[in-house]
Amino acid sequence: MDHLIPAFSTGFATSAVLIIAIGAQNLFVLRQGLRREHVGPIVLFCGSADSVLIIAGVSGVGALAAALPQLTALLALGGAAFLGWYGVVALRRMAAPGAMAVAETGGVTLARALAATAGFTFLNPHVYLDTVLLLGTVGAAQPPPLRPVFVAGAAAASFVWFSALGFGARLLKPVFTRPAAWRVLDLLVGITMLMLAASMLARAVHGAG
Repeated sequence: MDHLIPAFSTGFATSAVLIIAIGAQNLFVLRQGLRREHVGPIVLFCGSADSVLIIAGVSGVGALAAALPQLTALLALGGAAFLGWYGVVALRRMAAPGAMAVAETGGVTLARALAATAGFTFLNPHVYLDTVLLLGTVGAAQPPPLRPVFVAGAAAASFVWFSALGFGARLLKPVFTRPAAWRVLDLLVGITMLMLAASMLARAVHGAG
């Protein structure tokens, strides 16, 4: 038992440091949480996806991905296209006269929400660099009997974070009763997505060069 707690804590802390940052996936979960739209399935998807990627990284898939830079470049191209599209959509939504009405009543289906979540998750090269490669390296350094404990800690951090982000967003609801707040959020989302898209495109061109 004395060895289990440090392994779990290491997994939890390492995962938390990597995922608690402003990024495409986090902003999407936050926006859906503010709208109270499909929050449970989205949180479950994000946590489960991270868990699968963490297991893959600790199992050695990270080393394979590191040996294939062309794969990273291809993912970066796909991610840049997806984030660029979503960034433009957010900026158009911000500029629309009925932005607040759309935010409150123009919901998306569960299938479309999960498809967008999958895009933000699996088309982001950072998830493979951070979740698969970095967490995989740290986890693989653990003694073999403790690796499942490390994975459990890392996965727990993901579920805790996305649950807090998605379900805790309702605490900000009073702020977002004003149309201006939604416009600012969409502006932040749009700019962030476009900046990430540009960064991924540059990485893809560099990786292909």
